[in-house]
Amino acid sequence: MVQSPGPAVRSLSRRGLQLPSFRVRLAPALQALGRRKGRWYLSSPSHSEQPGAAAHLREEELRPAPEGTRAPLASATARGAHQPDNTAFTQQRLPAWQPLLSASITLPLFFCAGLAFIGLGLGLYYSSNGIKELGYDYTGNPGSGNCSLCGVADQDRAPPPSCPCAWYFSLSELFPGPVYLYYELTNFYQNNRRYGVSRDDAQLSGLPSALRHPANECAPYQRSPAGLPIAPCGAIANSLFNDTFSLWHQRLPGGPYVEVPLDRTGIAWWTDYHVKFHNPPLVNGSLALAFQGTARPPNWPRPVYLLSPDPNNTGFVNQDFVVWMRTAALPWFRKLYARIRQGNYSAGLPRGAYRLNITYNYPVRAFGGHKRIILSSISWMGGKNPFLGIAYLVVGSLCILTGFVMLVVYIRYQDQSDEADDQE
Repeated sequence: MVQSPGPAVRSLSRRGLQLPSFRVRLAPALQALGRRKGRWYLSSPSHSEQPGAAAHLREEELRPAPEGTRAPLASATARGAHQPDNTAFTQQRLPAWQPLLSASITLPLFFCAGLAFIGLGLGLYYSSNGIKELGYDYTGNPGSGNCSLCGVADQDRAPPPSCPCAWYFSLSELFPGPVYLYYELTNFYQNNRRYGVSRDDAQLSGLPSALRHPANECAPYQRSPAGLPIAPCGAIANSLFNDTFSLWHQRLPGGPYVEVPLDRTGIAWWTDYHVKFHNPPLVNGSLALAFQGTARPPNWPRPVYLLSPDPNNTGFVNQDFVVWMRTAALPWFRKLYARIRQGNYSAGLPRGAYRLNITYNYPVRAFGGHKRIILSSISWMGGKNPFLGIAYLVVGSLCILTGFVMLVVYIRYQDQSDEADDQE
């Protein structure tokens, strides 16, 4: 505790003398003596209140503060040098809600949160289990089907020659729609730092200057051996997935196969397709002339303006290209290839025999990867993903368990706390 001013100081105040000057005189003494155990306090002996007492007022005595006492941290001069403005914000006097957490508030909060998480987790988990999936690994490992010949032929070749193979399957009941067709790659690290930055977003947005002068991040896929700028440049574009698929349905045993229409539109993110990716301005109405003077990526069989015969789905706005350019965060990922929602298949895939024709172009065995084709339905939560439901169940269970532990501790030590309060 800081002692109150002595009688002499009170006398000086009554006679109109300035106390701030008294404090200024005290500051050098404080700095000279330092502090002992981090605490000093001021004490003043009694002085006469006769006129002229101010002339004989000596420096206030400084002595270490006894235990349990506190003293001013600094003199007025030192405190005013770096003192913030006296506002509600700088002095932390803004109105705020400071809840006092007690057992009656905390325990119901934990139990309610746990029940909510468990309920949501059960809904997500059973919704995910209700999604039907049908997949096939067509990497081409020996003995895995007729794609094994393509896998052996394509190993250690880039770009590989086209190799057709097929996957035959049958459905005993309706596969509910809408049906989504995905391709899946494993052991493919699109999240690699150098791979992820190997692109030129200005070029992909259609700027003519960036088309002729690709960014340095695209190296070594920035320019062709002839010195022409590569469009699109970078390792991501150069590794574009180029396997193709077509689905055929045999309605009656021994009957002909009918092609199932695949909807390839709208498979990319809206923001990617309409905001981030644009073709350069046409030259005389021709996209080929707009890309004149550029080279295709080394692993591409054709230039970018010939990716599709559809003029609205070629160049930098090709749906497959836009989907591939959104890199995945994990080394195993799925990307949407097409939707099945047209004609007689809008309700799903009816029972019968099916054949999925595969044009095997993309080599993965050289780096130990795998390729899968997946037919999947969806629910209100999206595709099949049990992890989210399991995560909610685990968090909810932990909240319930923590609530019970806190309840036991509260009951166990409540009587001791009441006894301690009574003794005080």
